[in-house]
Amino acid sequence: MTHFLAIGDLTAAQFQRYLATARKLKAAAKKRGARALLKNQTLGMIFQKPSLRTRVSFDIAMLELGGHALYLSPNEIGLGQRESVADVARVLSRYVNGLMARVFAHAHVEELARYSRVPVINGLSDWEHPCQALADALTIVEHLGKLKGKRVAYFGDGNNVARSLLFAGALGGAHFVCASPRGYQLDAASVEKAGARAKASGGSISLTEDPHAAARDADVLYTDAWASMGQEDQAAERAKIFSAYQVNGALVARAQPRAIVMHCLPAHRGLEIADAVMDGKQSVVFDQAENRLHAQKAILVELMVGKKFVIRNS
Repeated sequence: MTHFLAIGDLTAAQFQRYLATARKLKAAAKKRGARALLKNQTLGMIFQKPSLRTRVSFDIAMLELGGHALYLSPNEIGLGQRESVADVARVLSRYVNGLMARVFAHAHVEELARYSRVPVINGLSDWEHPCQALADALTIVEHLGKLKGKRVAYFGDGNNVARSLLFAGALGGAHFVCASPRGYQLDAASVEKAGARAKASGGSISLTEDPHAAARDADVLYTDAWASMGQEDQAAERAKIFSAYQVNGALVARAQPRAIVMHCLPAHRGLEIADAVMDGKQSVVFDQAENRLHAQKAILVELMVGKKFVIRNS
């Protein structure tokens, strides 16, 4: 586990280890344990995109683990423009103990990893959002007891968030169904790869254009913005195309009575999710947001400690 670039790169055992470590670290945080696991270590944080949860959660994670986080803005780095990605990796990895990058192109995090001397974490790319998916899995386990056997329904664009959730469900033994309009579905190669993982774990993968069919008996209803960063010029068109995929009261009514509603945020209220649902009793959206902190702690510890660690209560 040298780097953390994509859920699709992980084995089932690796995925479960990250999840178990996240649960352990969250429990320790309540007792103020695990506070020196990354003492005197520094995480370099490269940002090409604006961020609330990613920046704050990684910053606080390093602080609570005894380390330091160094924010590097788009203007300071100019990744791939002012300086090549390879040279940035070569330089920064001589200064810090780990790198996190929130980028547009997934190829950039792959190149950072190729030339870095230290672990690289994908804080978001156009291909995957693996930190989010680990937090999502943690949230599902906390609220439903397990991921295995649960019907996880995703509504909207087959984007990076959907792809990471696809692989998380496959590795965890969930029954994942993705409801998207024609032309916006997950790519066939990812579905095929995840399908093989799901077969091994006892889960399943299915795609549909019918949001109501996807919601039927679902344990989890999940959505994301219809237009991601960089797609702002498509927002109006996408709002029309995706209007039937809004997670609203009618859709929630088709799910299991105790189903949970999830959104990775930021949410466009009144578009992909109705206010009443996001603020309703079945919403776990803000638990999800909190769990980014604990999931990312697990990633940091697994990669940067590099050996068996002991969590002590203090």
